[in-house]
Amino acid sequence: MDTLDLDQLRTLATIARQQSFAAAAVQLGCTQSAITQQMQRLEDKVGHPLFEKQGRQKRLTEHGQRLLGYAQRMLAIHDEAISSLRHHHLEGLVRIGAPHDVADTMLPPVLKEIALKFPGVQIDIHMERSPFLMESLKQGELDLVISNRDDTTFESFALRSSPTVWLCGANYVHDPGKPVPLVLASGPSIFRRLACDALDAADIDWTPRHTCTSLVGIRAALRADLGVTARGVEQLDAGLRVLGSGDGMPPLPDLVYKLYIRSHVVNPITRQVFENLKARMWLPGS
Repeated sequence: MDTLDLDQLRTLATIARQQSFAAAAVQLGCTQSAITQQMQRLEDKVGHPLFEKQGRQKRLTEHGQRLLGYAQRMLAIHDEAISSLRHHHLEGLVRIGAPHDVADTMLPPVLKEIALKFPGVQIDIHMERSPFLMESLKQGELDLVISNRDDTTFESFALRSSPTVWLCGANYVHDPGKPVPLVLASGPSIFRRLACDALDAADIDWTPRHTCTSLVGIRAALRADLGVTARGVEQLDAGLRVLGSGDGMPPLPDLVYKLYIRSHVVNPITRQVFENLKARMWLPGS
């Protein structure tokens, strides 16, 4: 009886997450031809094509989708067993920081993965704005940080690419003929910079209508229909709506959220947690 190869199944799952053979090859540290050969062998084993062309891309066939479901369950059980045997008695503290923007989206799966694979590890959670989190990481006050900053002085890997959108209150009336009333974070903010740069590049007048010290304040101002802000799409809810090109607003770039660790970390607990997340962590939209 044929036996499914876990390495081939892991490659299949990685392709599905990364949505391309090339990106999967980078994630797995091998060549694209090696990825292709693995999938050809897997197709020979199951007796069905797993991918079909869609334009320039390849997407999973019906059989590919079915196999992916089994693959994800098999890999989860396999990795849980290995991790449980290796790390069950690992104890200590990991201090992790994250911006409020991702408290309900990216942070929970990361925390769940740590708790599952390292049940003896205590997690100390810090919520703050990205620039302050990165400074705390630099000073050794935090061990791991989720951030949308691009900082090559730290070791990191990408968790998720997130669209940036123009947000306003559900009942906000936008007038393209007037300067855009911006609701902005006070102090350093990548969203503040993206908003101002995009409007300036499009030659659209704007005014800093309100400034807030926290995301909670920004969301309150938006719900009160006081203006517009640039923010990650994760902030969209029933009380807010998105302004787009039809409203005269310019496009905004996506932001990549990464998990950061200080290079040459000697704490074995932090290092093992980071490496496990790097090998296993994927989030919706990644």
